[in-house]
Formats: sequence, C-alpha cells, structure tokens
Amino acid sequence: MIHDIADGVRAGHIRAIGKAITLIESRNLDHSVAATTLLDELLPATGDSIRIGISGVPGAGKSTFIEAFGLHLTSLGHKVAVLAVDPSSQISGGSILGDKTRMEELSRDPHAFIRPSPAGETLGGVARKTRETMLICEAAGYDVIIVETVGVGQSEITVSSMVDLFILLQLTGAGDELQGIKRGVMEIADAIIINKAEGENRPRAALTRQQYINSLHLLKPKSPNWQVPVLLCSALHEEGIVEVREMVEAFQTTMQTSGEFAEKRQRQSVDWMWTLLMDDLKQLFHRHPRVEALLPQLLDSVAAGTTTPGAAARRLLETFKRG
Repeated sequence: MIHDIADGVRAGHIRAIGKAITLIESRNLDHSVAATTLLDELLPATGDSIRIGISGVPGAGKSTFIEAFGLHLTSLGHKVAVLAVDPSSQISGGSILGDKTRMEELSRDPHAFIRPSPAGETLGGVARKTRETMLICEAAGYDVIIVETVGVGQSEITVSSMVDLFILLQLTGAGDELQGIKRGVMEIADAIIINKAEGENRPRAALTRQQYINSLHLLKPKSPNWQVPVLLCSALHEEGIVEVREMVEAFQTTMQTSGEFAEKRQRQSVDWMWTLLMDDLKQLFHRHPRVEALLPQLLDSVAAGTTTPGAAARRLLETFKRG
C-alpha cells in the first residue's frame, strides 16, 4: 500500500498526494511508522524546489497576493503548492479552512495544489507536519512551495526556519506599522513587499517603502550575500508580480552560488530532527502509565503551592526513568 501511494505521489496524482498528507498528519501511532516509511521512499525525489514563507499583518492581502503570484508562476510552467496554515480555536480545536474559497481561481489551476491545515496546538500556530507535507509536494513535482502563516505569535519564526525565502507582506502607513511590527520579524525577513500600492495609495506606498529601507539599514544584515529588498505590489491589479518573481529568482541564484542555500537546508534538517525528537519524547512522557497516574496529583500540589514546580518536575522525571 505504501509503495502504491509513493508511486502515485511521484506521478503527481492528487488523490495519492492527499492520502500521503492525511497519513502524515494522522495522530494514530500505527500511522506514524507508515508515514516514516513513505517519507523514506520519497526522499530521493525531494529538495528540488524553492520554499517560500509568506507572513503579514491582518488585511495585508496575503491570499490575494498568493493567488496572483501562484497564477503567474503556473503560467510560466511552474507547479505551485500552497500550504496554508489556518488559525485554530484553542478551546474547540476547530479551524477556518477557507483557503480554497479565498484562492478560488488558483485552486482550479491544474498546476496548483492548495492544502489548508489546522494549526492545532503547536507553537505559533504552525501545523506540526508542515515540513513533511513540503517533502510530499516536492516528490510530486511541485517546484514552488508556498507556506502561508497565520502571522501571530511565534509562527513567523517557525515558518522562517523551514523555508528558503521568507517574505513579509505589509501595508502602507509605515509610521504606525513599524511601531507595531516586532524587530525580530524584520530581522528574519528576506524580502518585504508593500501590497495594495495602487491608485491614490501609490504615493503613500512609495513613502512606506522608503521608511522600511531606512529601518533596514539599522538592522544587522541577515546574510552577507543578500540585501533585503523592499518592493511595491498591487496583487489585486496584478502589478509588481513580475518583479517579485524576478526577486525570488535572484535570491535563489545568489544563495546557491554562495553555498548559503545548501548550508541553510542542512542546518534546518538537523534542527528539524531535534524538534521531532523532543516532540516524540514529550508524547512518550505523557503516555507513560505511571506519569499519567501521578500527574494530576502533582499538578494540584503545584497549583496549591504545597510542592515547588522544580520538585514536581524531578519526581515526574524519576517516575518516567524507572519505567
């Protein structure tokens, strides 16, 4: 069965791709072994893509931009996969999976694949299995992978750690905007795009662009080989999309020539291994029968102040180590 799914993925069959991603996203322990086997089989066919992360403030027009950019790329013969990570309710666990509605034209494109994923409980609202999903899409022949983040909390940092190029989508009115944006997010951006630069808004967009350029001069460069560009764009009117694509191509060429592209991917793979290991250890810890039995009592003691958090943690760890 796994071999059949792998063959289907490599052939670019949408149904097989969907099955592979569903297997990877499953929390069933029996499925995790099958998912690992599938990824091992597909690994030789992965890596031949440009991975792009896109974040931005609410209302910046991320979906409109991704659709315009994606349609432009498919018109040039590229295959585009969009992995859109949605905000999830921490109370109900529900999510708003509306990306195919918001990117209606792109979702109908035979050379595009859109996969909305609920963010669940993972840090920063990023789906736990997004990295593996990228590999599935690469094995299926998608040469441009776009990861759209919810743009809250730590999600930008997390997404930037799994992509080659991280784009920050912004609006005009940089005076207020720069006050509200975290310095850390500016530091991880490989490119900044001012969207909705159209009509009467164009002069304000040009001013905003200059303010961002000035601000970037105050930050330590992310890479010695790349100067972060600030571009103007109107996704709604499909203006500036060609320039964005040319910037992406220039980034890829520059980074591959310098060797930084390969180095970054190697570093990300090692970090990914540690992330998965810590995640699996945490699950293993929580499912330990003695830890499960002891945990409620210790939680009550810590909450009541009769046990210190440090003492409770040590006792849980000792219980786990005893097997």
